[in-house]
Amino acid sequence: MSEPVGTPAGGCTEPPTAVSEAEVEALVRGICFKTGPPRRLGVEVEWLVHELHAPRLPVAPERLEAAYAALRTVPLSSALTVEPGGQLELSSPPAASLTECVGTVSADLDTVRAVLREDGLCLVGMGHDPWHPPRRFLRRPRYDAMEACLDRTGPAGRAMMCTSASVQVCVDAGYEEPGVLGHVRRWWLAHRLGPVLVAAFANSPLARGRPTGWRSTRQLHWARIGAGRAGGPALDTDPRGAWARHVLDAPVMCVRRDDGPWDVPEGLTFREWTRSHRPRPPTRDDLGYHLTTLFPPVRPRGHLELRMIDAQPGDDGWQVPLAVTAALFDDPEASETAYRAVKPLAERALGGPAPHNPLWRDAARYGLADPELREAAVVCFTAALRALPRLGATTEITDAVTAYLDRYVTRGRCPADELLDGPDGTGRRPHGKDVRP
Repeated sequence: MSEPVGTPAGGCTEPPTAVSEAEVEALVRGICFKTGPPRRLGVEVEWLVHELHAPRLPVAPERLEAAYAALRTVPLSSALTVEPGGQLELSSPPAASLTECVGTVSADLDTVRAVLREDGLCLVGMGHDPWHPPRRFLRRPRYDAMEACLDRTGPAGRAMMCTSASVQVCVDAGYEEPGVLGHVRRWWLAHRLGPVLVAAFANSPLARGRPTGWRSTRQLHWARIGAGRAGGPALDTDPRGAWARHVLDAPVMCVRRDDGPWDVPEGLTFREWTRSHRPRPPTRDDLGYHLTTLFPPVRPRGHLELRMIDAQPGDDGWQVPLAVTAALFDDPEASETAYRAVKPLAERALGGPAPHNPLWRDAARYGLADPELREAAVVCFTAALRALPRLGATTEITDAVTAYLDRYVTRGRCPADELLDGPDGTGRRPHGKDVRP
């Protein structure tokens, strides 16, 4: 969804040949899961950008533009991009280890923070801006079309575009063959572990200075955007086929044009587009673009992109969800433990796809105050801690995960609870309870 720093807006270069429905299915099947031994890891960290000394004051667009111009002059190993509301995102290159990934992104963040500090700005790790309403910073045809499309389902789309931030962890799809590290198991684990990650790392209980009643308001916005745009497919034993069908049946966000505003069709699926060829025949390039406009909590892009984790407090808070997720996916023993821990939660999903089912909703609303999610989280975090030394994690990383387990998970809490309890966080809970009614 983000715009690369320094990348100008532009139209599309359209290949001449239309793509058929059968070709779309074959293409998606071929690119969505690149199987093999799990070897690489990545992370995308999004940040709100606030005034350093007066965070409740909105940052003028001119100041953001000047700060981002300064960032274009510094070398970074990670890709630095800008979100529609002015949030910053760093996307790591694929790393061969957790330690390499943490080291690369940490060094880049140090550089970015130093540049922003010169302009009186800072990076803030929260899943949703607690004070400011949605405000577009980027004016691009892509975001004009996205805004027009998402407005049809209500205000959640603008909030997602302009006031949200996350930690997105990227893991390899896994082996082609069955087993604990096979791609079918990892696909299933991502969707059932997802609510535990939502609950454990919920960090967005406020909007416009008031509690929303949800530990993860960011996840609430994603759910309200709708299943076609921000939902996943039903889980079955053929992830490739399920995802290909989902892509074909998902609504087209926009039809790009080289000149003028992009078309924003209503109710047109990609499958229907391949059959009708209206307003023009779709191409492979259109398919590639369509894939970037789908935002499920687990998105297959050759690897698996886990998108359900709120941005975390502190300069290094993002390292904990990265480390826990890496351990639970790439260490066979920890992965098997996590699979067994989250398997009983499947009943609460009632067969509905993520995140539009009761399990995901409870995770976003209650966090780890939900007893079953808390129990699963304790098991998963403990398994991750045991696995991290086997993955070569540093003492600093294991200490950070231990501190998080003790501070939040074992107590049935998450960062959102501290925001609600703190002096700035209103100190009140609209529902009056910390447990599921």
